[in-house]
Amino acid sequence: MSKAKILAFAGSVRETSFNRTLLSLACQKASDAGGEVTVVDLKQFEIPLYDGDLEKSKGIPDGAQKLHSMLGSHDAILVASAEYNGSVSGVLKNAIGWISRPQGDARHLAGFKGKVAGLLAASPGVMGGFHGLVRLRDILGYILPEQVLVAKSHAAFDENGSLKGSRTLEMLDSLVASLVATT
Repeated sequence: MSKAKILAFAGSVRETSFNRTLLSLACQKASDAGGEVTVVDLKQFEIPLYDGDLEKSKGIPDGAQKLHSMLGSHDAILVASAEYNGSVSGVLKNAIGWISRPQGDARHLAGFKGKVAGLLAASPGVMGGFHGLVRLRDILGYILPEQVLVAKSHAAFDENGSLKGSRTLEMLDSLVASLVATT
């Protein structure tokens, strides 16, 4: 049996993002559970703001094509999504917008077809990014029922970037085990 291939990214591009820290922990756990994890930084793709006129005149930007191709070669995605104003970050929504566009013979949203998604969020608020994940669930389609929310993220991690709460660690273990097992 082959290893589950998981494409992982954070919806925040800030270096000190709690979502990037959470994603790092989840990726290590997914790897330990037998998954083959590829972590990408959305900044590296240099994807412009979505513009239908730009798409019509110049096609899909190279960065969006590269991310789309990577998505196509993976079984699942793991996303740690920052919550911005009760929704997903502009960076994440824009990346999803571009990679959901039809490319070549592929139809709209083809890159997401058959993919399982595991969702995580860390937020300094008491809801732990819940509202952003609700929106992300609507966008992505097939999502594992488990999701990990880290509330009061500024106090949830120790100085080494590990989660302090054992319950949250158990939830993270459960999510990545499900993600690896369902692919």
